[in-house]
Amino acid sequence: MKQPWIHKAKTDFAFIIGPSFFVLAIIFLFQDYITEIENKYSFYTWLFLIVFIDVAHVYATLFKTYFAGDEFKKNKKRLLLLPAICFAIGIILFSFGSLVFWSFLAYVAVFHFIRQQYGFMRLYARNEEKTRLSVVIDNLAIYAATVYPMLYWFFSSQRKFNWFVENEFFRFHNSFLLKLLFWIYCIILLIYVIYTVYKSIRNKFFNIPKNAIILGTALSWYFGIVYFNNDLIFTLLNVVSHGIPYMALVYFREIDNKPNKIPGVLKALKRYNPIFIYILILMVIAFAEEFLWEILVWNENISFRIFDFSSWQFLVVPLLSVPQFTHYLLDGFIWKSNKG
Repeated sequence: MKQPWIHKAKTDFAFIIGPSFFVLAIIFLFQDYITEIENKYSFYTWLFLIVFIDVAHVYATLFKTYFAGDEFKKNKKRLLLLPAICFAIGIILFSFGSLVFWSFLAYVAVFHFIRQQYGFMRLYARNEEKTRLSVVIDNLAIYAATVYPMLYWFFSSQRKFNWFVENEFFRFHNSFLLKLLFWIYCIILLIYVIYTVYKSIRNKFFNIPKNAIILGTALSWYFGIVYFNNDLIFTLLNVVSHGIPYMALVYFREIDNKPNKIPGVLKALKRYNPIFIYILILMVIAFAEEFLWEILVWNENISFRIFDFSSWQFLVVPLLSVPQFTHYLLDGFIWKSNKG
């Protein structure tokens, strides 16, 4: 049986599996300088991590939906209605207060991040012989790797990082529950290791990418949320491990693997390097969105205090969050029929 790479071994390791391991290695090598980097270079870490990776990956969805002619025609009604629905939901939530809005979006984001790792795991397991036991153990492993760190966040003492804003999650400190959850987490991962060893010996085949994605997920979520209590470390592991693989997946599946169906926005620039144009488009759109967030809402990294938009936040915030909210919901179905 061949290894079930999504694209190729080198590119999968570099852009889908590798980011978690690479970032974790950088953190351990330079952890003594993390605070200095966080304080002295906050603008550049924000620009690179938040704008050019986190926000940019949201717009990669365009190349699977709105920029893909066949896909857009097939799901036109849904693709046109969903942003409007997200905007309406946002306005309703914001009417109950900004914290209600951000809390709701944070829980949706967490679910989305967890499901992405599940999706990659299932992609890499697509050629395996599936039994009820093997599917259950695989699912338990990937959910333990992601859900336990989040439960630790909810039930531990105050963390020094947020998903979006302070106090967005319901939390209470419970030491006994933390110990119980930790042992459940360890037992599930131990069962997965034992079963994987047994299955690999029996089938004389070890699924490298599937096991690597589960290991990378477990390491990045555990060290990013549980082991370290640092905002920059959390952002590095959370954003890089999620954003880069997603952008890579879209490029591999929707552009590189479909040269005759390149989205029109790239077809016009085909004589140039498609991957460069792809990244450039994502970065430009991401910067434009985040620029609006900064001048209209946050005023943290970029500030033009010419107009006061505070009285319009009930419209501005839900409107600016539409791409992100739509991305979370769209991602729930656009990959379901794309298993090969």
